[in-house]
Amino acid sequence: MTTLSPVAGRIRHRAALAAGVGNFMEWFDFAVYGFFAPTMAEVFFPDSSATVGLLSSLAVFGVAFFFRPIGGLVLGSLGDRRGRRFTLSVSVVMMGATTTLIAALPSYHTAGVLAPVLLTILRCLQGFSAGGEWTGSSAFLLEMTPAHRRGLYGSVISSTAALATVAGSFVALLVQSVVSAESLLSWGWRLPFLIAAPLALIGLYVRLKLDETPVFEELKALGKVADKPLRAAGKRDLKPVLLTLAIAAVQGLGFYYLATYVVNYLSQTVHLSRISALVLSAIGLAIYMGLCPVAGMISDRFGRRRVNLTGSIGYVVLGLPAFVLMGQGGVAPVLIGMLLLILPQTLVSVTTVVMLVELFPAATRSSGSATGFNIALAFVAGPGPFVASAIASATGSSVWPASYMVLVALVATAFLIKFLPETAGRNIGTPERAVVAEVG
Repeated sequence: MTTLSPVAGRIRHRAALAAGVGNFMEWFDFAVYGFFAPTMAEVFFPDSSATVGLLSSLAVFGVAFFFRPIGGLVLGSLGDRRGRRFTLSVSVVMMGATTTLIAALPSYHTAGVLAPVLLTILRCLQGFSAGGEWTGSSAFLLEMTPAHRRGLYGSVISSTAALATVAGSFVALLVQSVVSAESLLSWGWRLPFLIAAPLALIGLYVRLKLDETPVFEELKALGKVADKPLRAAGKRDLKPVLLTLAIAAVQGLGFYYLATYVVNYLSQTVHLSRISALVLSAIGLAIYMGLCPVAGMISDRFGRRRVNLTGSIGYVVLGLPAFVLMGQGGVAPVLIGMLLLILPQTLVSVTTVVMLVELFPAATRSSGSATGFNIALAFVAGPGPFVASAIASATGSSVWPASYMVLVALVATAFLIKFLPETAGRNIGTPERAVVAEVG
């Protein structure tokens, strides 16, 4: 069998950097909005009560996810027709531009109802651009990676998302510590969003310095690039799309609970100070970031199916106890409670990254994976912080916000136990050729 030449280690490391930088920017932008949700509520919804304002702000946060499937369809199709690198360059520029524009928005007091309308529009454009980022980064990176190291390299995607959220929390902590409450509402909240401009330029530069993946180049050489990848994926890839929807529902919801909701939960429901909530959330995310490569290596050793199901079942079993502990409010209980969320999340997150690539054929990989992944984030994960806040507000309980996460994990796990195959070691190139895993 004729094979592709192995990709040099140096090229793989550059690919990891390119995927990581853009992914960092996407999640930094989203994290900043999540951390500043209470402030954004006062800026754009000042006539509401504190609870209604926060819910309105989180609703604007969640509405972006409804545009992720549209972005996933458009950018995923471009990734299958024009190449993985082209799509990632488009997404990083769009994300940087829309986030920078958020920093320039007028407040409600200046522009009235136009202000939240413009904010919602820009959040929708953010969601559109993000629709191709996670799945596109996964395909771009793992199509350059040996089969026996896909879990380890895939952990770059999960780790940089956590790193971005930690960075966002520290930026939020710094701004809220040095800027007065009055200045925070007038101009201080704008500062973190302005960071998007240089991040976008760096991400674009790094991505344009790399060549296209060998898998896509092989598709072109063999004349196998799909003219209508969405139609082809719809006909052939229904089961992988449904499997992606299930694994992404657990992965996406778990991450948004951990990265976005927990900090607001600790301040609004548990009544910790905002600074304490940010610090504890950052510590938890730093632990998560460090454990992601371990989870990746475990999945390389024991396979994707077993590791992913372990994480999904972990959410079912540990979700409520985690919130019981965090609801107590002390440093130790909060961190232990977060750890009960972190452990299953590392397992489902890294395996989801890899299975986004391994479940689909090369010609429809970007389209198929983006479709399932973004539908899950739009209708299950994206609304998660809003649903959890609404549950806490309606029940007055510090425990019941976990019920939504537990229910989603339970339903997804029942489906995955029956239908999820083992994908580790699969050929992710064209059927005519196998990409040989580099040893060492």
